[in-house]
Amino acid sequence: MMRREDIVSQCGDLPYMTPFEKIFALIDETGNAIELHEYHARGMCDGGAAWDCYHFPRTSRLIRAGINQGAHNTFILSTGAEKLDLIPGICGAGIERAEISSDTVSITYAGLAGAGVSVTMGRGMASNISGVEIHSMGGGAKLGRATMHLPAYRKLVFGVDDTDVPGEGATWSMMNELGYLVEQKGLAHYLNHTITQLYPQAPKKTTNCVTVAINLACPLGEERRLKDLLLKELAERTYSDDTSAVFWEKVDIPEGLRRYTQNAKNRIVEIPEAEDTAKENGVELVEVTGPMGKIGAVASIGLHRDRERAVMPYY
Repeated sequence: MMRREDIVSQCGDLPYMTPFEKIFALIDETGNAIELHEYHARGMCDGGAAWDCYHFPRTSRLIRAGINQGAHNTFILSTGAEKLDLIPGICGAGIERAEISSDTVSITYAGLAGAGVSVTMGRGMASNISGVEIHSMGGGAKLGRATMHLPAYRKLVFGVDDTDVPGEGATWSMMNELGYLVEQKGLAHYLNHTITQLYPQAPKKTTNCVTVAINLACPLGEERRLKDLLLKELAERTYSDDTSAVFWEKVDIPEGLRRYTQNAKNRIVEIPEAEDTAKENGVELVEVTGPMGKIGAVASIGLHRDRERAVMPYY
């Protein structure tokens, strides 16, 4: 197995070599799903990310979904293995194996020509990989295959609603600062921020009536410490007497949570419906300063990976 430093030393000076910025593999207690976050070459190559996000799910049955945001791709994977049928220009690259072993996630990529360079050397130079096994080099018309070994992180979504009052506060920006804070403290990597528009005709609402969730990669074993800090900081920063929060730690999003979020966007939802939905779907619901925020906090989960739909008003 080669270390990142070995690859940089051997290949970093090649004129066509460009390193991925970072790659994160998030897992949950089921052990059969992976949320893979890839920050493409130099953190700026949105064209390469778009290419991967289009081709990978069409080539690999292990990939259940692909989400592209600029140079940042998110792939939802099932664990397992399959043989890829790669076709130049049509199915040029993909993932053929995804495994979880204790505190390590191993992803085997295969790609033709330039995609072979990406799946071997490009990803192998990402800043946070544990190591890479290169099975065959890419470049030219050749096949490239490599297995990336990544530290496993626990997926943790923190959703919040009702933190501001008419004169002060802004939930979206406060949550962005909380994500930034926990990353600066080394407690998590801050991956995504999602604003979900709720039903704007609700009689009891904040001005713009939105809820916010941040998606975090938490080192294994640090979940309680991270949760405690987030709740402490939230309690200190909120202006509202009705703030509530949720924690979600699974890769898959059940239909019950998706349906509840759609309901909260379409109509008035009451607190008991929010509490029942949280209980039925395994959401950890916390009343921070008051109960009204429970409605929006639970609604922050259902579309947290579908940001374009989340921000749309439905009425």
